[in-house]
Formats: sequence, C-alpha cells, structure tokens
Amino acid sequence: MQNQEKKNPRKAMLMSIIPGLGQFYNKQIIKGIAFLAIFIGFIIELAVFGINALIGLFTLGRVPIQDNSLFLMIEGTLQLLLFVVFFLFYAANLYDAKKVAKTTNDGVKPTTNFKEMFKNMVTGGFPYLLTFPAWILMIFTIVFPVVVTLFMAFTNYDFLHIPPAMLLNWVGIRNFFDIFFLSSYRATFGAVFSWTIIWTLCATTLQIVIGIATAVIANQDFIKFKRIYGVIFLLPWAIPAFISIMSFSNMFNDSAGAINVQVIGLLNHIPFVHIPAISWLTNAFWTKVAIIGIQGWLGFPYIYVMVTGILQSIPNDLYEAATLDGASAWQKFTNITAPTIFAVAAPIFITQYTFNFNNFSMIYLFNSGGPGDVGGGAGGTDILISWIYKLTTGQSPQYSLASAVTLMISVIVIGVSLIVFKKSNAFDLGDD
Repeated sequence: MQNQEKKNPRKAMLMSIIPGLGQFYNKQIIKGIAFLAIFIGFIIELAVFGINALIGLFTLGRVPIQDNSLFLMIEGTLQLLLFVVFFLFYAANLYDAKKVAKTTNDGVKPTTNFKEMFKNMVTGGFPYLLTFPAWILMIFTIVFPVVVTLFMAFTNYDFLHIPPAMLLNWVGIRNFFDIFFLSSYRATFGAVFSWTIIWTLCATTLQIVIGIATAVIANQDFIKFKRIYGVIFLLPWAIPAFISIMSFSNMFNDSAGAINVQVIGLLNHIPFVHIPAISWLTNAFWTKVAIIGIQGWLGFPYIYVMVTGILQSIPNDLYEAATLDGASAWQKFTNITAPTIFAVAAPIFITQYTFNFNNFSMIYLFNSGGPGDVGGGAGGTDILISWIYKLTTGQSPQYSLASAVTLMISVIVIGVSLIVFKKSNAFDLGDD
C-alpha cells in the first residue's frame, strides 16, 4: 500500500492566512471553497460598507442634518461586532488547517466530500452546530446594546446635542468625571447611590428573612393545615406585582388611604393610644419605610417556596440525633437548617439582591421616586435605575450621563456578584 502523503501543519496554517488555502492544501476542496467564499464576502462587505462605518464611528459625522451621529455609532458598532465574529472564524480557520494536517499525518483520512462533512458535522460537531445560532443571536441582541451604551457614555449626547440636528462628539471620561467631581451631580449621585445600597440590603434581607421564617415555621410537625398556609403565603406571588404596588400606593395615601384612615384610626380607639397620621407619600423617610415593607411582602413567597423544597430534603435523622444530644430548637436551626439552606440557595439569594438593586417597578410605581428632590432630577426615593429613567425621559435628557451611570451599575452588580459567588463557593460543584 502506498504511504499517505505527509502534511506540514505549519505550512497548512500559514497558507490559511488567506482562509481556504490551507484547506485546499489538505485536499478539503469543499471546505476550502466555503472558507474562501466567507473571506471574500467579508472583504467585499468591508470595502462597500465596513470602512465607511468605522470612519463614521470615529468621526460621528461631519455635517449636521445630513449625518446622524447616533446612526453612525450604531452602524460602526455593528461593524465592530462583525469584526469580532470574523476574527473568531479566522482563528478557527487557522486552527482547522493545522489540526487536519496533524491528524492526516497520524493516519486519519480528512473529509473531502460534502457527504462526509455533513456526517462529521452531525456527529462530532452537533453541539456546536446547535449552539451557534444562539451565540450569534446573543452577540447582536445582548452584546450589541451593551456596546452602544458603552460608547454613548463617552459622548456628549444630551438635550443640547440631539441628532441629527446636532452632531455628537467624543468627550472621553468627562461624564464619569462630572458624576464624581461636578458638585451638582456628585451630591445627587451620593444621595441616590447610598439610598440604593440601603434599599437593596434592607428590602432583600427582609424578604429573605420572612421567606425563611415562614418556611421553617410552616414545616414544623405541630403545624396543622399546612396546605392552607401554603396557599395564603403564595397570594402575594400570585397577584401581579404591578397591581399590588399600585394598590399599596392608594392604601398609603396620606389623607384617604386605608393605612391612615382605617388601620391607624382603629388603633387610636384603644385607650391611651394616639398615633398621628403618617405622611407616607410626602415624607421621604416614611416612603422609604413603606416601600421596604411592601417589597418584603411581595418578595418573600419566592423564598418561601424555594426554602420549603430545601427543607424537605434534609433527613430527619439529623434532627433526631441533635435532639438526643440535647440541642435546642435554635441550635438545630443554626447548625443544621440554616447551613443547608444557605449552601443550596446562596446563588438565588444573591440574585435577589441584584434584582432589587435594579428594581425599577417598586420605586417608580409606588411614588414615582418621590417625594422631594435631591438634585439632578432625582427624587427622594429614586434608586440608580429610576434616576437613569428620569435622566433619559425628562425635559432636559442627559443620555450620555445616563449611559455612564448604567455602566457603573453594571460594574457594581457584576463585581459584587462575582466576589460573593467566589467567597460563598456558590457554584463549587466539586472535583467530580
């Protein structure tokens, strides 16, 4: 039998500097034609559209009305993402040529016809074939808006510069500088950010504590009618949050709300008890108290359901052994129940904090981020996400500043989540 021709992997890879030539060298004609066609198509796209798109991204236009800076930014961003996709293809092309040359030298016959290529694609590459559309969709539906927001944060896109009447300009880190050093925005950012942290910690911790407490209590053997309690605890979850928040907003009305009129009015009929009407919607402190309490009520059913499932998985033998050792109910909870709950549910608890950090609905629907004004268009109970909404929808929109704050939110949420995930070993699945 005649020995198979030896291939030079380095030569195959170098030839693939022009995609397809390395595949031709490996005698994979169909694959080479496909790779070369993709390469030629990209070059044509770059010549017809891509170069102008990149120039437009760099300049953001030269003539007002005629050039729309926002559209140029979007087109340039799309071209950059297309560059990323092509770079991944280019790297795969180099790797493929080198790998096929090596396997050919090892005695593995390369696929040379369409039937064999299709068979290998279905058998060996099926997972990649299945996930490839999802990756492409993710790039253009998730990554693309993020990159546009990133670019917008480094421009002067505000109410004085709205395309196409005015052109946008690149201003570097000026928006971030203004947030931290410009007196008006610095004070606003400090007030909104500090309240966002307080809101996130208090509201989320409250709903987690209530959820764990109700689940643990309802799971005790001496509790009767557990199913009835389960249905009652799920009611806040069953009702749409939009309706609940709007209903609570009416209930906490200062003059005609049920809390001041019925609840406090009833308590005042008790001898020696006099509680004045509370300014729930006109006093920032009491508004904050109200929305924290409401979020605790709205959020605890999810925690209750999850923790109930975890409690069902804890062996009764552990509690029986603890009882024989003389452990109290609190010791059983702190040494058996709580560690098990947090070991399993830690990632979910973290996501609850990140969700409330950006919980726009609760803040805006209850009292539109009010009352009061802390400057920069932010109300007394606005968190960062609702402040961003007001920055972009007010009479004097500040789109670039809103983009800068958005990026800061993303960095904070992602950074804190990664740190907590690592410290808590939330996704530590072991060595197996």
